[in-house]
Amino acid sequence: MPGLQNLPALIVSLIVHVVLLGLMAAIRYNLIVETPQVAVETVFSEERQQEEFAQDLQVDTTAAETLNVTAGGLQTTSLGPTSSTAAAAQSRIDQSETLKEPEFRFNIADLSTPGLDTLGTDLGEGEVSGETGAHVDGYGAAMSRLSQELLRVMRQQQVIACWLFDESNSLKDDRQEIRDQFDKIYSELNIANEKATKGRFHSLETMIYSFGEGVHPITNKPTPELDKIRKAIDEVPVDETGSENLFGAISTAIDEHSKGAARTDRKLVIIAMTDEVGDDTEMLEEVIEKAQRFKVPIYIMGREAVFGYPYAHVRWVNPESGIDHWIRIDRGPETAEPECIQYDGFRPRWDAYSSGFGPYAQVRLVRETGGIFFLLARDEANLAGRAVHAGLDRRFDDVAMKEYEPLLLNKRDYVERRDASEFRSTIWNVIHTLNPNIDNQLIIQWHYYSIELPEFEQQGRKAFDQSLRAMAMINQQLAVLDRIRELRAQEAEQRWRAAYDLLYAQLIACRVREFQFLLAMDKHVRENPQPQEPDTNFWDLGYTSEMLKPDEQQTQKTRVDFAELERQRQKALDLYEQVIQNHPETPWAMVAADQKRLGFGITFVERFRDPRAFIEEEKGIIPKF
Repeated sequence: MPGLQNLPALIVSLIVHVVLLGLMAAIRYNLIVETPQVAVETVFSEERQQEEFAQDLQVDTTAAETLNVTAGGLQTTSLGPTSSTAAAAQSRIDQSETLKEPEFRFNIADLSTPGLDTLGTDLGEGEVSGETGAHVDGYGAAMSRLSQELLRVMRQQQVIACWLFDESNSLKDDRQEIRDQFDKIYSELNIANEKATKGRFHSLETMIYSFGEGVHPITNKPTPELDKIRKAIDEVPVDETGSENLFGAISTAIDEHSKGAARTDRKLVIIAMTDEVGDDTEMLEEVIEKAQRFKVPIYIMGREAVFGYPYAHVRWVNPESGIDHWIRIDRGPETAEPECIQYDGFRPRWDAYSSGFGPYAQVRLVRETGGIFFLLARDEANLAGRAVHAGLDRRFDDVAMKEYEPLLLNKRDYVERRDASEFRSTIWNVIHTLNPNIDNQLIIQWHYYSIELPEFEQQGRKAFDQSLRAMAMINQQLAVLDRIRELRAQEAEQRWRAAYDLLYAQLIACRVREFQFLLAMDKHVRENPQPQEPDTNFWDLGYTSEMLKPDEQQTQKTRVDFAELERQRQKALDLYEQVIQNHPETPWAMVAADQKRLGFGITFVERFRDPRAFIEEEKGIIPKF
């Protein structure tokens, strides 16, 4: 490689044994011209608990003029929940090609949701389980449903409603919207107050709290006055620490009001509004036990969990400089522990794929306490990630998703059940092994390569070494997945079948892309291209549909020609298509379809990044969300 003759500082011999693109035996890379080598030797040749249906709420947000009372949660019978949609759901499942595979046992009971004949039935204390996914387009629809829930409870008791507002920066606008929606609840409650003289209804008092790192009561005591409630919401502070101790706040509200409510024969209801999971999820089971003991239903207005991933990123613009920054927030996953890969082959995931469910800890809490999780599924303008930028549909078919509901067991039971299965535990171990949030050596530089060749070569050598290691690990984990392939047919849970299918396809795709990265790095060093735009100050990596072809020398050294690369790319595409066909209208299919469009080639693209952005980050002026 003549372009490498002047690189004596990079004399390195890298020998790493991997199976690349199928069975890579060895690859060696050297950036010096005296002994240029890229050596790759390869031959490609349980039964489970039934959960509740998620329901879309199409609710009028104007105040009602007559009073209709609906029961919360789902009505259950000895035969399971009931619904007019059961026949359609069962027909959809009966026709599923996946379910026709041998040895698969479908253990779901009759699929159902409440029919119109049961929605008005007050089932009484202890007979209503929480709803795990009431889909709403905004706070207006959620508040409309919530007002009906409060009116239902008020048939028997006076209500103390404790509202808990997240103090984070990201919810300033949301708090204002909620404030304006209180007219909806109190207008409808006036109807209830008119009937109070008949002895059937009682009044509602509201207590406003805010929470961040701590818990702060905004009203001195519960009040029925709308003006005081509005004023209290306006006074919710912003917590610059970025901490959201949701479960501690709920626990505090129960401690401060449950006994007093019991003494005065009032019902305590807690409503929390947040866009993150909470930093104190270790308190989950403690809060569930406390809420159950005092019979406190908990309602949460929250966001959907990122599919199989704990984090999301939101955009923040410095109002003084106008510079964009991306801030990580806790948003998922939808299960007790992630069931999807946390790695994209180069770095931790940077996507916002929807899971179709709320965060596990919050959803389990409302389910166990008889509340409702209002899943605010509308688009978020400041959310980063491929699912947002690619314009993907963030909603899924409820009937299709019925087979893929997360297990809402407590975490200990979840782990025990998972680890008792060789198939599931192996998938989890692969996910854990390839987690760049645990093993930071898996993180390969993606942004901010220098436009100066000497510094670029230094960055490139480190990234190249890390890529070789990552490929070796990926191939090891693919071999592990191959060993459990026959167990897939015995797995009863569609979630774990889908997890296996998508994980395998993603690892095959990662191998192709990482080999393309090696070719792109070698090409860039040899050709030393110059930026075309005058303000370019960095090179970034990017995906492209056009794959680089190994030249004759690289093919001789690696024994990998372009035909082999193309076969492996096609294999990844075929595996993604199988995911789409076997798990239609689900997050697994959405991710597979998006990854097919992403491209398997890797290239360097010129970028400009305002130098002030790095200074702002170093000074720590970026707020915490």
